[in-house]
Amino acid sequence: MTQLQSLLGEALARRYRQVRQQTLQLCAGLSAEDMMVQSMPEASPAKWHLAHTTWFFEQFVLGRDSHYRPRDPAWHYLFNSYYQSVGPMHARPQRGLLSRPPLDEVLAYRRHVDEALAELLLADGDDALAALVELGLQHEQQHQELLLTDIQHAFGCNPLLPAYRREAPSPAPASIPLHFLPGREGVVEIGHVGTGFAFDNETPRHRTLLAPHALANRLVSNEEYAAFVHDGGYREPSLWLSDGWATVQRESWQRPLYWQPDLASAFGLAGVRALDPGAPVCHLSYFEADAFARWAGARLPTEAEWEAAAAGLPVEGNLLDGLPRLPGAARGTGLTQMFGDAWEWTASPYIAYPGFRPLPGSLGEYNGKFMCGQWVLRGGSCATPRGHVRASYRNFFPPQARWQFAGLRLAQDQ
Repeated sequence: MTQLQSLLGEALARRYRQVRQQTLQLCAGLSAEDMMVQSMPEASPAKWHLAHTTWFFEQFVLGRDSHYRPRDPAWHYLFNSYYQSVGPMHARPQRGLLSRPPLDEVLAYRRHVDEALAELLLADGDDALAALVELGLQHEQQHQELLLTDIQHAFGCNPLLPAYRREAPSPAPASIPLHFLPGREGVVEIGHVGTGFAFDNETPRHRTLLAPHALANRLVSNEEYAAFVHDGGYREPSLWLSDGWATVQRESWQRPLYWQPDLASAFGLAGVRALDPGAPVCHLSYFEADAFARWAGARLPTEAEWEAAAAGLPVEGNLLDGLPRLPGAARGTGLTQMFGDAWEWTASPYIAYPGFRPLPGSLGEYNGKFMCGQWVLRGGSCATPRGHVRASYRNFFPPQARWQFAGLRLAQDQ
């Protein structure tokens, strides 16, 4: 190994330790009982997140070495998520039943894999290995966000509505006025460019045509969404897509997830607090975001419109850096809140870009096979790790999903 390869290996080993430690830090205030709860089939227990992210490194990185022996072969079944090509897995809706292995064994599993990875990174300067480790770290950062949103949902189902962490209330200044700014038009290029990390679904970079349009300078606020609720938005079928209206009726939706019946307070990671009128509305489904846009006489932006506007902007904002901070009111001029605070639903279905090719082998299951029945979100949230998101990043969820930090930005045709 050359000196340069050795230095690169040391740098990657440091990043590996930092990301893995961040996951443990997010769990520091949780009890073993907290970390076993699964509040709905779409969520996972925190303990499972700890184990699955470790399994990913064991399976796809350490597993390249024919001499490596898994900590416990039976855990391959327990902690595989959806990689059918590497074997069967425990049913997702039943992850909350896994009282064994206990938490201390899962933490020992993490230490075991971390020690093996550290030795490998310092001994092997292989570019393919580095790419796999970086993919695993990006994967773990995704699970850091899921860990937060999943534990918030679990606590939100508890009648005590406990706080994940206490945060002292701060003054809630009004948000800047909402107005529209012209977007780029004509032929533009979107998709990942450069040498930094990107998921396969961000590629290839390609051209697309944008019609004249404008984007709102900030995210829709709680105060603005409350006006929609008070105006009977959840009772007016003409505002909703057919599947959305059916969901509203079936689930008896009357307000955003976590808003309390008084429409003046909401449950969050800090417990029940007064609703900040200027902060962006969060925990909306695509159906709700689309209905609000119709009510407001606007629409949701396409992902191409959003990316063309975000390209070149600094990736700054309320992103996860240590412990999460609650979303807050917009500040500044021009396009604000493009990154952080809340994910932004777009009008774009999650489909492949022209010429898309998934990663080879089992890792090709990571993104491509979900390109059906999902919608794209952009920009990151207060629970998205800093350094993880970028202008080309494509998040995706089914249209009825509400438990993520998801809001909206309005768009208009010109």
